Amino acid sequence: MNKQLGTFWDSVWSSIRDLLPIILVIAFFQLVVLQQPIPNLGRILVGTLLVVLGLTFFIRGLEQGLFPMGEALAYGFARKGSLRWLLLFAFALGFGTTVAEPALIAVAEQAAEVAAKGGVIASDEASLQEYALGLRLTVALAVGVAITMGVLRIIRGWPIQVLIIGGYLGVVIMTAFAPPEIIGIAYDSGGVTTSTVTVPLVTALGVGLASNIEGRNPMTDGFGLIAFASLTPMIFVMVYGMLI
Repeated sequence: MNKQLGTFWDSVWSSIRDLLPIILVIAFFQLVVLQQPIPNLGRILVGTLLVVLGLTFFIRGLEQGLFPMGEALAYGFARKGSLRWLLLFAFALGFGTTVAEPALIAVAEQAAEVAAKGGVIASDEASLQEYALGLRLTVALAVGVAITMGVLRIIRGWPIQVLIIGGYLGVVIMTAFAPPEIIGIAYDSGGVTTSTVTVPLVTALGVGLASNIEGRNPMTDGFGLIAFASLTPMIFVMVYGMLI
């Protein structure tokens, strides 16, 4: 019990150290540069405490739950030896985690509101929800395809740099044809997919898979799935913008 409590407080202190640079920067510019008192100091302190605790529990959850679960699933599929089921699982994992990604939900809702103000879509509630949902499903589909490609790369031993360079060439080409209104959203969609829900499971899958396939190195082959997850949404969202 004492050991677990000590480990918990170590995690809390680690979270404080991670947040301390951000707190110091904000405090410096507020107090020294702007020379103004910090507004709602009590609420900010309570919010900071909640962030510290949330970050602590999140990291502990990753270490005890998501990372072991992802590696166990990868080990199970490697032992099963069924490429079809493994690729289906990779797609489902990428799609499911991205649909549930809080950052993507926020960006999709914001994009819908801006599109309505710009006259791209109607400003009624149904149109806003349809646009946001379409954007989320498009990004989720893109990540599902990306994780499938990444898993196939690990299995086949394909060089990641060739695939990434080819993918970004595709992004450049698509940028020339996509509507200007969708390009910024497409680029941001590539970033928001790599957030709190997607990254832990996808990383654990890649490392676990590379660790259990003969001839694969977890260090050189296990990582890179997140790069695919950031790349393909840009292409898919630009296609989405061209279609709508």
